[in-house]
Amino acid sequence: MNNWMPADQALGELRSATDRLLENIAGLTDKAAAAPSLLPDWTRGHVLTHLARNAEGGTRLLGWARTGVPSYEYVSLDARAAAIDAGAGRPAAVLVEDVRRTAAAFADAAADMPAEAWQRLVRYTAGQEPRAEVIVPSRLAEVLIHHVDLDLGFEPADWPLAFVQDSLSRMVAGLSARDDVVAMHLAGLDTGRTFAVGAADAASVSVRGPEHALLAWLLGRSQGASLHPEPDATLPAIPGIY
Repeated sequence: MNNWMPADQALGELRSATDRLLENIAGLTDKAAAAPSLLPDWTRGHVLTHLARNAEGGTRLLGWARTGVPSYEYVSLDARAAAIDAGAGRPAAVLVEDVRRTAAAFADAAADMPAEAWQRLVRYTAGQEPRAEVIVPSRLAEVLIHHVDLDLGFEPADWPLAFVQDSLSRMVAGLSARDDVVAMHLAGLDTGRTFAVGAADAASVSVRGPEHALLAWLLGRSQGASLHPEPDATLPAIPGIY
């Protein structure tokens, strides 16, 4: 969880991302909420419930960092899954209000953080122990990526450039640390930035395209139709990350 966007910058991006999400889901019907999302086995109700519970978990972590008193993100990963399943079938208006209310509480908690609190260590449910400064950019990623998963017209091309550039750099670093990913070169045609996944001298594959399209592919949110792999037309397999 290193090298995230600075918390103050991420907070500004998060306000805009949350406003756009809430605007997009405001008129959601019960039928639409119960329809499949782009995530396997999840309805839109699952995605919205996850976003609400994620906001609550992040708020608890911010409280830990602010007060120094340990507080959990989720009780456990099983409890997280159970809460999502339990809330997914609620009426659309209830789902939307849940997302709105919990997002507002998260924003208030982040605004109350003194500068020194961002440097305190917190513990995520999966065991990572980063500084609290990652909580807001992590929430930003949740909102932007899962907004795409809702399949309501918001697409990776709508992601803010700052988020794309920050996330793509971290994705490349994370993939490079794994031994189940093909070494490759990536080139952002819209920015001119280049990346090496794995050992640069071992890479035999090059993939070119806009950075948002590269990120969406690496995140499993795109089949990569707008990307240009070389030397052939087949993109390497990417393990599930997010």
